[in-house]
Amino acid sequence: MNRYTKIINMMESYFTKDFEKTKKGFTKVREVKEETVRKAFLKGNCEVLVILEDSDREILIDDFSPDEDIKKYLGASFINPRR
Repeated sequence: MNRYTKIINMMESYFTKDFEKTKKGFTKVREVKEETVRKAFLKGNCEVLVILEDSDREILIDDFSPDEDIKKYLGASFINPRR
């Protein structure tokens, strides 16, 4: 299962993904588009870790999370209409 991270702060929010570099032994973090995360989330094969930087809270959202949480932290376009 893929894991994406959404970082929310006062000015902006953005999505990132961690890539493991096995040959060099470190983790590379890259910013990804919201559309990429939405496609994977609607397929049901990913989870999103939402980090609220201002309050230091972390919320894990996956396909089985309540619709209210998905809409609040990710947006209405992430709600699967087939549920």
